[in-house]
Amino acid sequence: MSGRHRLVAVALALAATGCSHGVRSPAPPRVDGAPDFPIEASTIVVPISASLDDIQAAIEQQTPKTLWRIDQHLDACVPAKRVDLGIGKLKILPRLGCRIVGDVVRGPLRLAGRGDRLTITMPVHATIAAQDVGGLASKTATGDAVVHAVARLSIAGNWTPSAKVSIDYDWTTPPGIDFLGQRIAFAGVADKRLRPVIAGLEHSLPRELARFDLHAKLADAWRQSFTSIMLNRDKPPAWMRITPKRLGFGGYRIAGRTLDLLLSADALTETFVGNRPADPAATPLPPPARAVGSQGLNFFIPVLADYAQLEPVVQRTLVRRAQKGIVLAGIGPVDVRIDKVTIYATTAGHLAVGVIAKAKARNHSLLSTRGEIWLTAMPFNTPSSQIVHARDVAIATNTDSHITNLLVSVFDDASVRDSIRAGLTHDFAPDYAKVLGSARKAIGAKREGDFVLSADVTKVENGPLAVTGQGLFMPVRASGQATIAYRPR
Repeated sequence: MSGRHRLVAVALALAATGCSHGVRSPAPPRVDGAPDFPIEASTIVVPISASLDDIQAAIEQQTPKTLWRIDQHLDACVPAKRVDLGIGKLKILPRLGCRIVGDVVRGPLRLAGRGDRLTITMPVHATIAAQDVGGLASKTATGDAVVHAVARLSIAGNWTPSAKVSIDYDWTTPPGIDFLGQRIAFAGVADKRLRPVIAGLEHSLPRELARFDLHAKLADAWRQSFTSIMLNRDKPPAWMRITPKRLGFGGYRIAGRTLDLLLSADALTETFVGNRPADPAATPLPPPARAVGSQGLNFFIPVLADYAQLEPVVQRTLVRRAQKGIVLAGIGPVDVRIDKVTIYATTAGHLAVGVIAKAKARNHSLLSTRGEIWLTAMPFNTPSSQIVHARDVAIATNTDSHITNLLVSVFDDASVRDSIRAGLTHDFAPDYAKVLGSARKAIGAKREGDFVLSADVTKVENGPLAVTGQGLFMPVRASGQATIAYRPR
């Protein structure tokens, strides 16, 4: 039909129904289902860090400065001295007794280590006097030793720190005196008293590590981890529900003045939009499993754009397009007023776009239509892009009065459809930044008793867009680094 003939047909139809014709095309079906977010396996592998200086100070405080004192009488400080005259041995010096008085003190303890080995070094100084040797004289001897302890650290099945300690020592200067040509050695006397003191270090180190109260703290943290973290407060509210499944132990590592206990936690994460979901049922703290994965954290979060965010954008775009003027073939200039835009999810991953508008042909007073017209569009994003575009913008359904429906002609115009396509273009970056900010706040820089958690998201990747009943959904995977430091108040 030529433009002139079409104009005549439209005019005749309008003359029979009045100067203005109200139309309403059937709306596409609405998809109201919640987003079908996947249940993701998220992991966090972190070191629990403690300062060797703090552990060293604690063991230093527990170990007395004076390791032991001695005050005892010996009947034979100096054995009897005999001379062989060929016809028998003649005693020329009787056995001499004495009183042994002295003490053994230690110097400052020093903790160091590398890899999974912790070393303790403790200098020992002995001052021992032999008094009234044979009732004649007194002499004082000094000696020095260095105690070395090597500990291999581990975790028992109930999350109790343990240490297998091997200890040895050697006298750099054995204590002893010379008297009347005889050597009085006190190393044996000192060894007898020093050994149990040194053996006490085997208990001091695990006891100090036990001060972490690791089992209780991990059990409490494990129980509290069955929870939901708010990722977005509103527009729309979004939650990540966490269900811990496994806690792994990756061993101890010593570097410089830091002792790290490497842990890995595996959890299922589910994303919900709307009200806060019920917390999952907590389970008891499991025994330590073998830690897997590289150090860091990996988790899954959603970014959603509410359709209410898109509606005013599309409406403003259409208003601007209408203000520029719309010219239809065979009709001429058409004045269009945009009153309202509605957007929701419909079938096949499309958006339904409803526009309430009024159209009036400027040169033909009888050509005037008001009502609601529905279009559909397919939103999409390119891989790793946060910009959403739209394609396949088309009239959703034909009306039963399509000849008289001026709105159909207006919204079937390529330039108007281009305007709708432009209005549906959405930059997720602000939503992206907001959700990541909430996630960083939720997981980072938290103190729990003597432990401080610090997390930093260093890498973020987003997946392909999905149309859901609650909004446009963009899946995001975040990874980064995390540490848990032992920082007693």
